Amino acid sequence: MAVALAVELADELVDGAKGAALPLIRHDLGLSYGQVGLLASVPLLVGGALELPLGIIASGPVRRRRAVLAGGIVFILSLLAVAGARSFLVLLAAFTVFFPASGAFVSLTQAELMDAWPDRQARVMARWDLAGSTGAVAGPLLLTAVLAAGGGWRTAYLALAAAAAVAWLGTCLRDPVPVAAAAAAVDAPDALADGGFWARARLVLGALRDRSVMRWVLLIEVADLLVDVLTGFLALYLVDVAHLPPAVAALAIALRLGAGLAGDAALVLVLERVSDVTVLRVSAVAAALLYPGFLLAPGPAAKLIILAVLSAATAPWYPILQARLYGSLPGRSSVAVTLSSAAALAGGLGPLTVGLIAQAFGLSWALVGLVVVPVAVLAGSAGASGSAGRE
Repeated sequence: MAVALAVELADELVDGAKGAALPLIRHDLGLSYGQVGLLASVPLLVGGALELPLGIIASGPVRRRRAVLAGGIVFILSLLAVAGARSFLVLLAAFTVFFPASGAFVSLTQAELMDAWPDRQARVMARWDLAGSTGAVAGPLLLTAVLAAGGGWRTAYLALAAAAAVAWLGTCLRDPVPVAAAAAAVDAPDALADGGFWARARLVLGALRDRSVMRWVLLIEVADLLVDVLTGFLALYLVDVAHLPPAVAALAIALRLGAGLAGDAALVLVLERVSDVTVLRVSAVAAALLYPGFLLAPGPAAKLIILAVLSAATAPWYPILQARLYGSLPGRSSVAVTLSSAAALAGGLGPLTVGLIAQAFGLSWALVGLVVVPVAVLAGSAGASGSAGRE
């Protein structure tokens, strides 16, 4: 499992470093704000569309193994291309190629873990999310260390490529499925392994008609509104609405990431004693109380304290909901990968919707609308029981 978690850590390490390096990249290549916007949107849309059929194509242990290794190679090459980019178009192409490569290298590795531990999916996902949060926090620190040593953002991307290469080599050397979990995995082989492409595509369409499956797909994207989408607008809210200095807004982002990491670490321990559904419901109730409190808190100290607790409270949402999605599709992890890719592509409308509401009515009212998110998560978990992988 450790090597698989290293893959997720390397992926989020890149993501964390990218956000921190973007001002340096913009200055070095002389990019406009419009071009910076394209660097964020085009890889999501084009790369997401390329990733969409990945779960159908890479079905079964053999195909998936090949896709993981091939994706890892492209993952590394795309980082090297970013490091060597001397123009906007080359940089855009490298970022776009990175997106589906990450899907093959990272998402399919996640699916392999879910197949390997079908009775421990929530706990495995908690460890996966902890590895990712660690990488997200470590990414800016890596860039800082490179800059302190006299390097630049290109050197940082070379270091990221080296880290990804280590994770890829580990993937090459490890067994596809851990020996201790092989017996559990044999009982639920990937149902997409048999039949041609269209036969496998029909299985995906069948899953779209399954209400228990679609519940978790929709909840993952709804929950993300109070996680990643809120993070994207947080600094703007604190500066433009709460009228706090930019330095305090930057501190808030760091505090949110750190609290989320602490929440991920706590989840690993909590799931050993409490069911995933109980954790999900308690965290949703906590978020329903904390988020309005964050918006209404009068001073910066109160806002930052509540923000930290809120970030820790919502940390369990993604790993638990994602594990539930896999648990609702026993033996069909490739279907889960395809549905997750499609949902993430549609989920790109979330930030756009918040932005349009903010444009029309103000950012304050746009973020007030997110108070329904924890209520939706709580309502969506109604009727769920047991642990992920056993439902």
